[in-house]
Amino acid sequence: MSRIGKKPIAIVSGVKVSINNSEVCVEGQKGKLKYNLPGRISVEIKDNQVLVRSPLQSRADRSLYGLSRSLIANMIKGVSEGYGKDLEIHGVGFRAAVQGSSLSLILGFSHPVNFAVPADIKIETPKPTQVIVKGIDKERVGEIAAQIRRIYPPEPYKGKGIRYLGEVVRKKVGKAATK
Repeated sequence: MSRIGKKPIAIVSGVKVSINNSEVCVEGQKGKLKYNLPGRISVEIKDNQVLVRSPLQSRADRSLYGLSRSLIANMIKGVSEGYGKDLEIHGVGFRAAVQGSSLSLILGFSHPVNFAVPADIKIETPKPTQVIVKGIDKERVGEIAAQIRRIYPPEPYKGKGIRYLGEVVRKKVGKAATK
């Protein structure tokens, strides 16, 4: 039985959770998120807590039990606090700037790379070499951060590129000079 699925989810003040058939709707000060429950998983609200229930008969039920609980907990945290991913840019002359609804990246290519920012995501650049991706949906924030990182991933010889804050890139030794 899933240990994660059994844990009740506390509803934070300012967050409203409603259940319509198999759809869980979470609304808070930062926005609104919806999640369709899979299969035979059910949800109930009791004593200002969300409880996830499952018959736990098949392997698929067991695997979706803990997943559903985690996704609902992430939704509650997202609409109350929000999520963020920090990226840092390494390289001489590499920089980023937000221009309207796009992120302009100068990464040593012959042209600046413009990344269109989705409407549900907010991108900030407090320093030219730092990009902060913020939003209420944890999955979307991670996906957008990964797409930005994919434009110029860190390379192992000089360490240039876009990486997550605190990510360690192991450097390789280059070609040895011959005599």
